[in-house]
Amino acid sequence: MSAMAPVSPRAILASLALAVVAGLALTPETRWLGLAPHAALETIGGLFLDALFVLVVPLVFSALVSGIAGIGTGDGLGRLGLRTVAYYLASGTVAVFIALGAVNLVQPGLSGGAPVGDSLGLDAETAQVGQSLRAEGDEAWSLLDRLIPENIFAAASEGQLLGLIVFALVFGLAIGRLGEGAATLRTFWDESFAVMMRVTGWVLRLTPIGVFALVAMTVAETGVEAFASLAVFFATVVGALLLHGLVVLPLALWWTTGVDPRRHLRNLAPVLLTAFSTASSSGTLPLTLNRVEQGAGVSNRTSSVVLPLGATVNMDGTALYECAAVLFIAQAYGLDLGLAEQALVVVMALATSIGVAGVPAASLVAITLILTSLGLPLEGVGLLLAVDRLLDMTRTAVNVFSDATGAVILARWEGERPYSDGKAPAETGAGA
Repeated sequence: MSAMAPVSPRAILASLALAVVAGLALTPETRWLGLAPHAALETIGGLFLDALFVLVVPLVFSALVSGIAGIGTGDGLGRLGLRTVAYYLASGTVAVFIALGAVNLVQPGLSGGAPVGDSLGLDAETAQVGQSLRAEGDEAWSLLDRLIPENIFAAASEGQLLGLIVFALVFGLAIGRLGEGAATLRTFWDESFAVMMRVTGWVLRLTPIGVFALVAMTVAETGVEAFASLAVFFATVVGALLLHGLVVLPLALWWTTGVDPRRHLRNLAPVLLTAFSTASSSGTLPLTLNRVEQGAGVSNRTSSVVLPLGATVNMDGTALYECAAVLFIAQAYGLDLGLAEQALVVVMALATSIGVAGVPAASLVAITLILTSLGLPLEGVGLLLAVDRLLDMTRTAVNVFSDATGAVILARWEGERPYSDGKAPAETGAGA
């Protein structure tokens, strides 16, 4: 496969800066010559996201089938799969405990020792909320329903990537077990993946335009006043996300592989900026695959398994945010969650972050599930809307960075040498 030129980080940064200026000069009600700039930005940003989303299903499916069919037997896949799951569980657990420590240390739901619920307009009485506090984790089991979809085409059209990934894994493994008789099938999926990467390159050239539209629209909607009442919570979550993304994950990369984290960050700069601006790990997946394979030199055999799976189940930033948000809302009501309740929040944040759709604001659904299970009023979710978009953008960047970092770590464990010469290794499978 011919290398696809990476998106220029400078172009994306310039788009971000111009978007902030434009967003501050606009509101959703602004009219220029009878036209609404906000509506135009919404349309352009929506088209860019649609162009990314339309790539996700065929790209993920072809990448998984191509990569796994090239393995030939289930032994290599089983080892890689177990290591991938172990990495995701470890990184997600660390992220949630960072949130737990940050919220308990800073206590953003309190001001001068008093709950901030009244000042934020929470209507429910603390005593009433306390009486309804309970632990019902049944919702976490709904994840199992997504593993085997009733209709693979319906799952694809509805963006249920988890079921699609399971089917692609089985399909690719079956092709690999057919041996030489499946050469035609392997060639077909290899070339299908190559075509999808080429189309992806065309779409990614539009990234600066999409970034400008999406960020300008966000700034126009929220402005800067929206952060006033939630500034401490906002700062706590951002600080926790940065700690995980800029300290924990780089240290894990350096300690396990010896790779310079600065080089890794430079390679992923276009990916992180795209993830931040789109707030979609699924939408960023095409670019992530490109930079991990072409920039880091990870084989398609590894990246085609680790990255699509990570875009669906590895949500470090999302799990961190869910835990912090639920604890913040409990503090705002004046509730003192005990060790058992906080442990439940940790478990449910991990469970519900798995399989959360990699699209903007999807984690609000998971937060609603956790609040319902704990018996906390759903009105608390309304508090998060003022700052959710920017926090969503930040946690998505952390999600994607964890996926890409995991791909490099797992590649090294599989005997590859990412970042050794900046080129893909000789044994890259179909994606080379």
